[in-house]
Amino acid sequence: MPTIHGMLDSGNCYKPRLLMALTDRPFRHVETSTRDGTTRTAEFLAKNPAGQCPLLDLGDGRLLAESNAILVYLGEGTPFLPTEPFERAQMLRWMFFEQNAHEGSVAVRRSLTVYPERASAATPERMALTLANGTAALTVMERHLAEYPFFGGDRPSLADIALYPYTASAPEGGFDLTPLPAVRAWIAAIEALPGFRPRDWVPPAP
Repeated sequence: MPTIHGMLDSGNCYKPRLLMALTDRPFRHVETSTRDGTTRTAEFLAKNPAGQCPLLDLGDGRLLAESNAILVYLGEGTPFLPTEPFERAQMLRWMFFEQNAHEGSVAVRRSLTVYPERASAATPERMALTLANGTAALTVMERHLAEYPFFGGDRPSLADIALYPYTASAPEGGFDLTPLPAVRAWIAAIEALPGFRPRDWVPPAP
């Protein structure tokens, strides 16, 4: 059984848990937080020298970091990973967009807003920049979703799982989703998928 080291309040750590829930597969959750020093212990750094979570431990010596890489590995053989080359490339395009344009603004602004220890970094200039860049990223999503129901086209893919966590929590960072009806409809569609679980969900201990 795989183990996912992750932080319940992190959207990046939520991604693999959500995929495992949607595909009804067992796993162990080990709470590992960047906020309490857990990711800086010698034991954890031996597993991931970057000191970041999530981290997937397959139990046979193999370890995998980076949330979207974990999604691709866990997505093999599931309906969320397209097999047709162009469809798969389109999925990866949106996963790259999530990390490049979306996470660095929407997620960062949320963290600057909700974590007191980051207050000193929440300068007016940085808050204005992340708001502008995040709004631009959400607008790109709105335009796509006005034509297609998901980022996998007609059905959800790993790109939808990658984009959902920090989009759904964007209001916590001060983003207004009211002018984005297609984004809001997409969020509702993800939450209506069989097996969906909220961000704070973890499986019962085995």
